[in-house]
Amino acid sequence: MATHHGVWHKTTVEAAREQQQTYQTANLAGLKRASDGTWKQPAGGATPSLRTSSHFERASSLSKEPSRLTASTIRVVDGASWSEPGDYTQRQAISATPTSTVDPLLSLSHRLYGLPPVLVHNLASLGIKTIYPWQKQCLLGPGLLQGDKNLVYSAPTGGGKSLVADILMLKGVLADRGAKALLVLPYVALVQEKVRWLRNVVQGISLAAIHGQSGESENKLWRKRADEDTIRVVGFFGGSKIRSTWQDFDIGVCTIEKANSLVNTAIEDCSISSLKTVVLDELHMVDDDHRGYLLELMATKLLCLDQAVQIVGMSATLTNINLLARWLHAHSYETHYRPIPIEEHLAYDGKIYAAATARKLSRLAPSTQSKDKTTIQVDADPLRLIDRSDHKELQESVVNAVVALANETVRAGFGALVFSSSRAMCESDALLISRVLPSQDELDPLTLDRRLDLLGDLRSLNTGLDANLEKTIPYGVAFHHAGMTTEERDLVANAYDAGVLKVCVATCSLAAGINLPARRVILHSARMGRDLVGPSMLRQMRGRAGRKGKDEVGETYLCCRPGDLDGVVELIHSDLPEISSCLSTDQRKIQRAVLEIIAIRLATSHESLNDYIIKTLLYQTADRSELRTMIAESLDELQRLGFITRDEDAATFQATQLGHAIVASALDPEDGVFIHKELRRALKAFVMDGELHVLYTFTPVNDTSVNINWRIFWNEMENLDESGLRVLSFVGLKPSVISRMVHGGTFKESTPEEKEVARIYRRFYLALQLRDLCNEMPIHRVAKKYDVPRGAVQNLAQTCQGFAAGMIKFCQQMGWGAMAATLDHFSDRLKAGAKDDLLALAKITFIKSRTARVFWDNGFKTVAAVANADPQELVPILMQAQPNKLRLQSKDETKYAEKLLAKAQVITDSANRLWQIEMQLEIEEE
Repeated sequence: MATHHGVWHKTTVEAAREQQQTYQTANLAGLKRASDGTWKQPAGGATPSLRTSSHFERASSLSKEPSRLTASTIRVVDGASWSEPGDYTQRQAISATPTSTVDPLLSLSHRLYGLPPVLVHNLASLGIKTIYPWQKQCLLGPGLLQGDKNLVYSAPTGGGKSLVADILMLKGVLADRGAKALLVLPYVALVQEKVRWLRNVVQGISLAAIHGQSGESENKLWRKRADEDTIRVVGFFGGSKIRSTWQDFDIGVCTIEKANSLVNTAIEDCSISSLKTVVLDELHMVDDDHRGYLLELMATKLLCLDQAVQIVGMSATLTNINLLARWLHAHSYETHYRPIPIEEHLAYDGKIYAAATARKLSRLAPSTQSKDKTTIQVDADPLRLIDRSDHKELQESVVNAVVALANETVRAGFGALVFSSSRAMCESDALLISRVLPSQDELDPLTLDRRLDLLGDLRSLNTGLDANLEKTIPYGVAFHHAGMTTEERDLVANAYDAGVLKVCVATCSLAAGINLPARRVILHSARMGRDLVGPSMLRQMRGRAGRKGKDEVGETYLCCRPGDLDGVVELIHSDLPEISSCLSTDQRKIQRAVLEIIAIRLATSHESLNDYIIKTLLYQTADRSELRTMIAESLDELQRLGFITRDEDAATFQATQLGHAIVASALDPEDGVFIHKELRRALKAFVMDGELHVLYTFTPVNDTSVNINWRIFWNEMENLDESGLRVLSFVGLKPSVISRMVHGGTFKESTPEEKEVARIYRRFYLALQLRDLCNEMPIHRVAKKYDVPRGAVQNLAQTCQGFAAGMIKFCQQMGWGAMAATLDHFSDRLKAGAKDDLLALAKITFIKSRTARVFWDNGFKTVAAVANADPQELVPILMQAQPNKLRLQSKDETKYAEKLLAKAQVITDSANRLWQIEMQLEIEEE
């Protein structure tokens, strides 16, 4: 075994030692890091000067360095070895992945795949020159490449599973002219990332050439727009104002909610016939109690169609794959192959163990004669030891382990991803890790320059630069959590991916939300908030270890406190839970399922309704008699609420106008009742001499996580004008209740009536925040005013944009055109974060809120004015639009002016496109 360990298991430190690296703090100024991570002397042997004058000026703009700490040393235990083989056994079994010269079918250019040369070339340019043997075997499953069979498959994170779905999806789109495909992802960040990827993949592909059309005259017969000769990839997610029609895209990349809405609309207007392929990524989320049932509803509707739609479902964490394959009538495939194997460890009480030996760590019951609360029985031999720290900040063993492991990774020339249980813990870990990494004087000038550029980019955001990021980024460390804005998170993620940052400390949600692999993944604990994460989430986090093309190995370290040991040991060795339907967990989900298929006329009788139910995942496991009872009760409740009507024999049913409105706006039936009641009341006395009533209408109805600061609520109520006070009274809020809460009262939410009242107070409190955003108050000021994270304010605005789109559809379906037009106008204001006069400018790329106001004040009041401007004359305006702090601290003015000039060019190009559209519309109207 010792030999096996020496050959197959190398920690980051051991791998680096083979490269003759050193980990002691050393002055590395003027040296450059080579591709292998080592530091090299510049040509000529002379050590360059420490800094240029410009660099001295920029470095002096940083805040004073915090006091430095020394990370604990991690020592290898003599004779330590694995007690059993780990994932490296696949390296022994497969010494090297076969190439296309050995197996021609590993080349995507093989005629069997039928992919156009341009597509193969694009994939090669993106780094995909051959495929893995498992991908070949999966793709060659029965009827898959022809689109005749559905597919459900499972492969580890980082194993290349997305490529299989991409190929099948592109085959479907290229098979027929006008064919469409949907790719369904759980998070907006993943949608945006996938849109960028797919646009690169399909670049330059001509549909006319593929389908044998040549000649301009023939093309005109089927093309409405010039871009219809290309494969158009469009993203759909909450708040997007893109019209959900099949005509404007070939591949729609959607969130779960948007995909379900698209399918509903297409079935209802009979345009669904063009849909050929649907890819369900993260298929295990069908088990998610909040959103999973929507995946089930959508897939079941596709199974009910008379046409063939190839459904491709994939996940890294599927257990009962056979059940899902049976539900979807699909071929199933499963692999455990990872191109980058992972070695897993448990860090406990200053010792590092192989995760496979975790069962040998056990907690014994407390002894009556011992002062210790627990006694730990250790039968496993540690691989390495983490020295105790003399620093008070690092006394706690888990914190000390996290910092030591991150420090070791960076000094070996690699990147680390640290997962923490909360936002506060993220920032605390980042600050501590930054204090042990090489100081600014030890960094080469290029590295420090790139980090200073990142600080400049963060300062240039409307939110300004976070004080803690300002402290950590110069040392190559940043954090990433939901309390940050989308722009901040994107800048951090891109900088980490580019190697500018070496350590990213994130909350657990990052594991599933975005693709950021690392050489070493460190889990500060196995908790997400107060609770232990589940086996699926643990695998998601661990799966981020190992960068394909950059690392030969991935490493994970789960750091564990004594109180969590039992749970962590069980978690490490637990199997993934079996996937099951969520439809049975809440009667409202069944009601929504039934209402949707009736509204889109997929089921108009008991026979067709039963056909739908038989095709659900729920039907595969549910008790048949209980299921029949649930359906009957749902039909009765939907009729009682006025959402459907049935004929005298109750044999057929159809949706009412209200039922159609609820489905069109993607509301749950219960929420639809509340919204209908609120809007009908608003129709009788809508407060139109202010904006608060409209914004109240935009706030989501089911967010119970809103924490009201009653003192702030009272202060805002005191400052309301006469219009705002009328809204307050109209929606039913009482100043006496707010006053009582300010003085320590309790808010009861026991009965349905009390819950409805609480919902109104929460909505009005959020409407106050939206009011400030619409009146050009920057996100960071709103966050400070209401004592909430910046990311929470931005997320509120984005969520409300999506909800507003639903409210507009609701009003249109109900025939309330005037209210729909009013809501639509304020939806534009909310998206722009600006007043009426700036709405046109706010459509230009990079022009939002504050920047739009600065352009307006400088005389650029129309899109045409910006379109006809010289980009050079916009640079001073863009400089003026930046926060004052940036202008004072950015000393490298020439470099900064170049960046602003490039931004100005994008702005004028965007304005020109908008201006041309405006002119074309004017010509058509004439």
